[in-house]
Amino acid sequence: MIHAQPAALERHPVDELPRPWQLVAGGLQHIAAMLAGVVAPPLIIGAAVGLGPKDQGLLITAGLFSAGLATLLQALGWWRFGSRLPLMCGASFAVVAPTLAIVKTTTPADALPTVYGATLVVGVLATLAAPYFSKLRRFFPPVVGGTVITLIGLSLLPVTLGWIHGTGEGADGSSSVPMKNLAAAAATLVVVLLAHRFLRGFARQLALLIGLLVGSLIAWPLGLVDTSPLHHAAAVGFVPPFHFGAPHFAIGAIVSMGIAMLVVMTESTATMMALGEIVDRPAEERTLADGLRSVGIGTVVSAALGGLACSAFAQNVGLVALCRMYSRYIVAMSGALLVLLGFFPVASSVVELVPKPVLGGAGLVLFGTVAAGGIRTLAKADLGDPVNSLIVGVSLFVGMTPTVAPAFYAGLPGPVATIMGSGISAGCLCSIVLYQVFRLRGSAAEPIAETS
Repeated sequence: MIHAQPAALERHPVDELPRPWQLVAGGLQHIAAMLAGVVAPPLIIGAAVGLGPKDQGLLITAGLFSAGLATLLQALGWWRFGSRLPLMCGASFAVVAPTLAIVKTTTPADALPTVYGATLVVGVLATLAAPYFSKLRRFFPPVVGGTVITLIGLSLLPVTLGWIHGTGEGADGSSSVPMKNLAAAAATLVVVLLAHRFLRGFARQLALLIGLLVGSLIAWPLGLVDTSPLHHAAAVGFVPPFHFGAPHFAIGAIVSMGIAMLVVMTESTATMMALGEIVDRPAEERTLADGLRSVGIGTVVSAALGGLACSAFAQNVGLVALCRMYSRYIVAMSGALLVLLGFFPVASSVVELVPKPVLGGAGLVLFGTVAAGGIRTLAKADLGDPVNSLIVGVSLFVGMTPTVAPAFYAGLPGPVATIMGSGISAGCLCSIVLYQVFRLRGSAAEPIAETS
């Protein structure tokens, strides 16, 4: 009797290795989607410290290089470091506020060394705390996880509007948007949608990159393409460790940065869980622990090289969902390309030529896709249950408050204001607390066991 041989196990899409040209094209697309976000924090902090053009460029180069290393570790993994998901990493906006506070309370010469000393300490602490922090996963049933994923997408809306407005990472609505900015953003949005609708195969997966290229060409005659970064960028350069001074360790700075690091870890946990849902590889407790270890050690390396605390980039989760490029090796290629950009500043300047209104047009698709993923997760919960509806409704309002009114929580004590100032963290904590309160009272909300 002949026994049939078992069929070979198919490789999960996350572990598939695309062709070299697909790796490069997909990697460039991820970089285009996240470059503005990873460059903005060092620009803000460099201006606050009063760095000259050369040191400002080095600060940006350090951010790109450290983001590349953190992304490589996160995507490829080594031992118990790295989630092994298609997860981009880079400088977190959560640490910008405490960093500016440190800058204001120290002398210019000690500002960056004090920032890096605090970042080194909290990076080590985050690495050690990762296995304990990862246990938060059991507090993320669909009604909580879906709310947080939805907030990730909605809270990025000001970033998109700020890009379209041309004011940076947020739009205050105090002035009208120039018509040429709207035209460039609308053209990019239309091209991305048309490419996604009519193209097939891998070309369809490059819809965002196609939109950015066509949008930039349209924006060029409108005067939106700024070529000045090319004139000041060095062809080759590298930031040596502790270029901006040996680290200083101040208790106040460490405490302030530690609170911000809690926000980074909470946001990274939510981002990994959202990405796990999208690629159909749920982020289990071990995956979260390994991913958070990578965030922690990436922060340590980043501080040594002149960068800021590293976080998982929610922007790129939307790109994964939109283009369905689930391979972690594509993201690893993005990390390798970021490392190369760290050695060749002029190359990063070429990528920076993409105008912010063009990024804004693409961002509408990216971040909207993340919010739609959250709604899809919420569909797994019983929203007909008034308790679940209450949890979602209240948490969304609490989480959206910092987005629509950034100064609303400013009057709270410093640590509380830092946590509540992040819409993702505020909404996440609110939904977890409400779920636990009602669950302990024996409500009809779904049990925690239904998280998978």
